[in-house]
Amino acid sequence: MTTINDKAEQFHALHRRGEPVILANAWDVASACVVQDTGAKAVATTSAGVAWSLGAPDGDRLDRESALALIARVARAVHVPVTADIEEGFGATPADVAETVRGVLAAGAVGVNIEDALHVPSEDGPLRAVADQTRRIAAARQAAEAAGVRLFINARLDTYLLSVGDPDERLEATLERAAAYVAAGASGVFVPGVVDPKTVAALADGIEAPLNVLTGPGAPPIPELAALGVARVSLGSSIASAAYGLVQRATREAFTTGTYEAISAPLDYATLNKLIAQSVRTQ
Repeated sequence: MTTINDKAEQFHALHRRGEPVILANAWDVASACVVQDTGAKAVATTSAGVAWSLGAPDGDRLDRESALALIARVARAVHVPVTADIEEGFGATPADVAETVRGVLAAGAVGVNIEDALHVPSEDGPLRAVADQTRRIAAARQAAEAAGVRLFINARLDTYLLSVGDPDERLEATLERAAAYVAAGASGVFVPGVVDPKTVAALADGIEAPLNVLTGPGAPPIPELAALGVARVSLGSSIASAAYGLVQRATREAFTTGTYEAISAPLDYATLNKLIAQSVRTQ
């Protein structure tokens, strides 16, 4: 029987510079089952997709209990390691982050994303102070160690996504934050908002931990990112957004032309139903 510790070690081992783990982020049991069925070696949740599916806006607006319940359903439904996007950590204090991590582990996930962006920016800017964020990461690590699980803590760093500070100094500031987060207990560093090869290579070379980048239309192909030293590639909320875009296009088409081209290539009913049935039998 595969234990949570086995899955944690498996997930750590997937992070290899130049041979990145590819995460097509899921937002519910069905999307997680579909992702796993493609041969994915791990499943990640997207905080935006999860929040939208549960009727909340993204940005730390979903309550912890609802998020953990969704993570538990996904972790029970798939046999591969699951990593969960927990936004800022669902709480104002390091102790709150530790409590969230305990809940994540109890739900069966073996990784988390913790971001340094403030959804209610302070007068000091849109990012949490480094000292504050390192305390939160350290609290997450301590909670995982107390539980005896080698949790993969992916420290998300939003300097590029939010265009923080002088562009000429942004790389150095990012590397300084990354070093502090790794020293505090982060297993990897996630820098969304940057895909230009020169910067990606500098980040991969300058960070003493696996580098995660966010991709989508307009980004270099994954083999090119791998060659730059990337160890993890995430599609983030883009798949969920595309799915809801299909809902909008199909509905507009039905209301206007009365045709059905937008839904002409679905995942067929029998296949999807079988995937869900299989997930239920393995729980």
